[in-house]
Amino acid sequence: MKKDNKKYLVINADDYGLCHSANQAVWDLFEGGFLRSSTVMTPCPGAEEAVAFAAAHPEYAIGVHLTHTNEWKEHWPWGSLTGGKSLETPEGRMWPESEDFEAHCDYDEAIAESRAQIEFCESRGMRPSHVDSHMGAVYGLNGKLKMLPLTLKLCGEKGYPFRMFSKPLASQCPDEAPQWLFQAMCRISNALGKLYGVPMPDYLIFPEKIETGESYEEFKNNFIEYLINIPAGICETYIHPALPTEEMKSISGTWQRRGWEYEVMKDPEVHAAFKTHGIHLISYRDLAALRKG
Repeated sequence: MKKDNKKYLVINADDYGLCHSANQAVWDLFEGGFLRSSTVMTPCPGAEEAVAFAAAHPEYAIGVHLTHTNEWKEHWPWGSLTGGKSLETPEGRMWPESEDFEAHCDYDEAIAESRAQIEFCESRGMRPSHVDSHMGAVYGLNGKLKMLPLTLKLCGEKGYPFRMFSKPLASQCPDEAPQWLFQAMCRISNALGKLYGVPMPDYLIFPEKIETGESYEEFKNNFIEYLINIPAGICETYIHPALPTEEMKSISGTWQRRGWEYEVMKDPEVHAAFKTHGIHLISYRDLAALRKG
């Protein structure tokens, strides 16, 4: 991308396809012009209707949220699409945490599952705009060092961008990772992206650092303050919008924040703040075009 010192921001709606409440929120945000990118969790109960909407609306940048974990366990269970033995607990659910997945998974079965999830969407008429990873399970941060290269190779084969930081930003180093490892990962992912022809953002801005607060107004102010300070280049952050329904309350203890993340994307004060601070909201299709340019 030619340097122009502009601030580009992708706000991706993760966990689309988790359930009907999440799907309704994503549909409303896309159709209202408030959202530009989202990714589908294909093994989840709401995946079929999520993919059907994406196939019917190719104008929206909707990709695949590679899902190799299920942190909700028995509250909202799902297994893998491929039935790989190393990918599931004895109960037939995906492992609850990324470290569990990496401790048990076989590389071949893990990549076969990733391929199956992408092809689940393709076979239903959806042309994914990009690929990312639920809970960062395929980043290889817990010992499976070949997972990221294999994932990027798959994305290169399929011709899809991938969410991964390609430049180090000290403030975004995960708390559990030393700075040297974080910087090394950025260099490696940048080199692999170039090797396999996979467009990626410059920086990944982790929204977990945004404090929820005690009220929607407090959360909104924290959201604005955090994101208006992004560096120049292409940044990505993510949200998990959902309607605050009884369904959502029964699935996740974070249902209120998910409802606020849905509301904050529609809030005119948020979009006015982005405009004032020169932040250009883009989609993953825009990201790919900028990289080609």
